[in-house]
Amino acid sequence: MAAINKSSNKCWRGCGEKETLVHCWWECRLVQPLWKTLWCYLKKLKIKLSFDPVIPLLGIYPKKPETPIRKNICTPIFVAALFTIAKIWKQPKCPSVDKWIKKLWYIYTMEYYAAVRKKDLLSFEMT
Repeated sequence: MAAINKSSNKCWRGCGEKETLVHCWWECRLVQPLWKTLWCYLKKLKIKLSFDPVIPLLGIYPKKPETPIRKNICTPIFVAALFTIAKIWKQPKCPSVDKWIKKLWYIYTMEYYAAVRKKDLLSFEMT
């Protein structure tokens, strides 16, 4: 196993906060704009979820949500966001909403082609 030469426990994106996984994926001021944008999109889709890192990071949804949760819509949205954040992991910049949308379209395209290949378009159309 390789040794990690770590001289600081500060966020490598340059925000100055203590580096933890929750901070890097959720709390950092450079990733927060993407998460807030996602919640705005969910609101437009009439999906009300509490702004909680447990939902996108662990996939744990509330037991009694305010509105019906369509996990088949929410999960790809969150996965695309996580990919977008991971892609610029050690760069001191905000994840791009544009890149998130492109990743989301890629995920849906691959799901569509997988359904075509399995001859199971009906299940894809239900999402």
